[in-house]
Formats: sequence, structure tokens, C-alpha cells
Amino acid sequence: MQVIIFEDEKVSRFLPLAGLKPVYGLISGCMSLRERFETAAGDRDRLSWHMRGHIAAWFRETTPDSAVNEIIEDDLLLINGRLVCDERVMKLMAGVDLFPGSGIVQDGSLVACRLHVADLLPAGGDLPDLIDGVSLAGSLSCEEVSGYTLFENIWDPVAMHPELLQRDKSMLPLGYIEGEVHPSAVLVNPAAISIAKGATVMAGVVLDASEGYIHIGEGAVVEPQAVLMQNVVLAPGARAKIGAKIYSNVYIGRSSKAGGEIEDSIMEPYSNKQHDGFLGHSYISSWCNLGAATNNSDLKNNYSKVSLVVGGQQLQTGLQFLGLLMGEHSKCAIGTLFNTGTVVGTSANVFGSGMPPKYVPSFSWGNGQPAFEACRIENAMETARRVMARRRIVMSEAYEEMFRTACRLEPMP
Repeated sequence: MQVIIFEDEKVSRFLPLAGLKPVYGLISGCMSLRERFETAAGDRDRLSWHMRGHIAAWFRETTPDSAVNEIIEDDLLLINGRLVCDERVMKLMAGVDLFPGSGIVQDGSLVACRLHVADLLPAGGDLPDLIDGVSLAGSLSCEEVSGYTLFENIWDPVAMHPELLQRDKSMLPLGYIEGEVHPSAVLVNPAAISIAKGATVMAGVVLDASEGYIHIGEGAVVEPQAVLMQNVVLAPGARAKIGAKIYSNVYIGRSSKAGGEIEDSIMEPYSNKQHDGFLGHSYISSWCNLGAATNNSDLKNNYSKVSLVVGGQQLQTGLQFLGLLMGEHSKCAIGTLFNTGTVVGTSANVFGSGMPPKYVPSFSWGNGQPAFEACRIENAMETARRVMARRRIVMSEAYEEMFRTACRLEPMP
């Protein structure tokens, strides 16, 4: 039986955050959805991955041992890539609860199904860019279920982040201090703190785990006088800058830099917010850069629920706290102010006076007053190439083609 983690027709809800990665590349808690599947599978099962075609070549390049958009066996078990993998999903992955021709559906989403190749591709050919779960479910014997956790909307990684961080606590080696800790650093409740080998905690740092936990990954650095508090994870190679105030429910991705005030937020690998300024209830994708004194609002003045504007459509989130959602390779100038519930697309460059609109299109320049300008793809490519080179990452041909295709698929309106 071949287990395939698939992207379905609802992926568009997660643009621009999923513009340059599969939907299961999104992070919540201290790992991505993909990493949760891989952890559950362990060494006993080899997972296959289905994704949009323009991402596949880059994904193959970065994970050369993975089966990507390939049919290897006739007996297929499809599992929705928007699932947050838990014990129930692990049981699904074993395939014992599903027989060929059956599936399970939750709130209009195909959660999982088991079928033969001819059922999935009756006319033969390759896998489509997206699996139409609704249509596929209609051709199978499906049971309506409840209780599975799926990402349904672009704000879900932020909304679910505190709960998943708490769930992930059991996976961390709390209580082990192996890195270098300066004698003047203060560790409150060290039983709930882990500092990995090769990590450095410098002079005057306060790690206060009295109301949560703190994990400092291998090679990560916490600079002098930084304060880290409730449920904070620094991935390997991440850096908390001097005087940083990192409060509650924060994940700083691999090789990212975090400074100023941060709470209830996710920073993907290779993102940069090293200066003063506030970031709250936000999702910052890889290769983003927030200029000095950038601030976002995450609570409306009238304390009402936050709405988003994505692609001209206003969406009600039902959340009281929601800040900035920024796609990969986007940047903002010093002193930029973002409104509550702002969405910034892929490779956008925000600058100029005044607060930009709550929706900044992908591959755009300016502050939207009176309108954004479309950036030239060659200029955007060159900037992205330079940014990656600064972190000693060479932009490959596969990545360049993915970037160019994303520009065609997410053009400015």
C-alpha cells in the first residue's frame, strides 16, 4: 500500500503563505504539518507526496529520497495534507480502517480514502495539480466523521499555534542543559528548559519557564539581556537578538533572527526581524525581512473580531487577535505599520508613508497609495537570489522556475 499525502482543492485558501511550498509545509506549534506526518511514520513507512506541479521539482531537489507525484503501487491510501497528524491520523496511516473504495469526510473535506489507481485516474495519465476531494468522495463509499483537526483557513496556523505548542511539549528534551550558559544568565524553572548542545545563552539573559517551557535548539544563540518566557522554541541556528522580549507561544525557525517584542507568532526558517518593533499573532514566511521599528496591530480598537481581505474577498476569522500574515520573500521598510489582520503576498516590497492596505498583492511595490505597482520579475528574482546568497543558499534552476511560475499564478490584480 502506497501512502500519499495530498493537496486538495482548498489549497487556494492558504495563498500566499503556501505560494512556494506545499500546504503541509505550513508550520504551527514547533513543526510543519509535513514533519508531523514524518514523525508519525518514523522509519517503518515511506510516505509519498502529492503537490502542485510547479513546486514538485524544487521539492524533489531538497528531498531526493522522496516519492513526489509518483504512483508506485496499485493500492493507494490518500491522506489530506491539511491534517494535523495525531494518534487518530497515525491509525489511518496504517490503512486498517479503510478498505479499497472507501473514505472518510469531515465538513466537506476528504480526510482520507483508499482506492486503486484506476479509481483515481480512470483515464490514466499523471496526477493532477490538486486532488478534487469533493468529486473523489462522491465516487467512493464515504463515512462522515468528526474530531480530526484540519487547516481550513489561512489564519489557522496562528490560531492553532498555542495549542499545538503545548501538545509538542512532550517531544522536547526539557530539563537538559547541554549548551553554553553564561554564569549571569537566569534560568527560572530549569526543569522546563532545554538548551541543546552547541547552543549559546549569553550574559544577562532571562529564560523564564515558570508558566510554560523554553527550548533552545542546537547552534541557536540568545544574545545578552534577551528575555524568553512562556512556550518559546528557537530552532537550530536561530538567534534571539540583544534585548529581545519574546513573550508567549513563539516559534523562531531555523537560522532566523528575532528581536524586539514578539508574542504568539511563527517565523519560518531564514526570516529576519532583528530590530525593535512589535510582532504579534502573526505568520512570517521564509526569506522575509521586517525593517527596523516595524510594528503590527493584532487587536482592534473596539475589540471586535478580526476580518481579512484576500483577493478582494472579505473573510471573517472569528478571532479577536490576529496580526500579519506574510508570504515568502516579502519585505517592508523601516517604520512600517501594519493594520490588524493584514495579508502580504509573495515577494512584495512595502515602503512609503502611511499604513498600507490590509491586502498587499504578491509581486507588488509601494504602499498602495494610490495603488501598488507591479514589480518586474527579473528584479524580484535578483533580489531573492541575493537574499538567499547571504545565508549561503544558492538559488537552483528548480527554485527559480518555481518562483517564476508563482509570479504567473499570483499576478497583481
